[in-house]
Amino acid sequence: KEAMMVEEFHIKEVEQVEIVSLSDNYNDLVSMDSNEIVTRALPVKDLQVRGSILAEHGFSALVRTVAEEGSHELLFDFGLSPVAVPYNVEQMGIDLSNVEAAVLSHGHMDHFGALIPTLEGLTRKPIPLYVHPSAFKENRYLKVGEVRVKFPPADRAAWEKAGARIIESTGPALLAGDTVLFLGEVERLTDFEKGMPNAYCETGGEECWDPIEEDTAIVMNLRGKGLVVLSGCAHSGIVNTVSYARKATGVERVHVIMGGFHLTGPAFEPIIARTIEGLRAFNPDYVVPTHCTGRRAVMAFEEAMPERFILNMAGTRLTFRA
Repeated sequence: KEAMMVEEFHIKEVEQVEIVSLSDNYNDLVSMDSNEIVTRALPVKDLQVRGSILAEHGFSALVRTVAEEGSHELLFDFGLSPVAVPYNVEQMGIDLSNVEAAVLSHGHMDHFGALIPTLEGLTRKPIPLYVHPSAFKENRYLKVGEVRVKFPPADRAAWEKAGARIIESTGPALLAGDTVLFLGEVERLTDFEKGMPNAYCETGGEECWDPIEEDTAIVMNLRGKGLVVLSGCAHSGIVNTVSYARKATGVERVHVIMGGFHLTGPAFEPIIARTIEGLRAFNPDYVVPTHCTGRRAVMAFEEAMPERFILNMAGTRLTFRA
């Protein structure tokens, strides 16, 4: 494996990073464990519990950065169904009128399910949507024995009609007033993060393994504390992703590693220990596994890093301050 040449991007330091999970795989409305960083969603209106916060196999987040010159808001991924993200936004009373950009981590349906209704509800349009061009691959599927489980393709025309101005980038790109870095294609150097073994696509009528090379993350730089890295599924490997974030920004210190780490199921559980070892080497202040990390992996992270571990839920607001 060869190292990628990448220009070092100067990402502005920010005073605060706020991440609201509009969709995630888990929710517990009576956890009552909010603190100075974690705020759990309580759908209470007029002193009555009305509705809930929907959890599903997917991820979506509203990300807000606060710098000296002002704040910026963007959307990162859009969950699996067309229902959960808009419903949770309404239940939580979230105002999306200041959203100025959107990012799609990769072209799988559990990350763009509510993209169209969410974009249609935004006031600022067209909205820049940053995405790697490989997200638009067609004929993607999982092989389960002899069965093909097909992925719905990303629909460029429908997304543009809903209000997206699609910006394709294979490499890093600064957005949100240079306070957020879209990583683009992640350098893959570890010997144990090998992608999804049963992911395939058809190219020119020929079946080939799908490396999901578009898989990416976004990065923020919290003043005095270091990088906040937010991944979608980390199909390129979460250790690879954080390493590449440090390389692309020139910032060594890591404050938060958050996102789907894709360690669920028999193909990935054997590398849980090595992934934990790899992330501990970065010495992050917080580790926040979400979405596709998997139950066993989440429990292993909590056991290995009890003081650094944060349990995420659908509706959770995380606030990291300088």
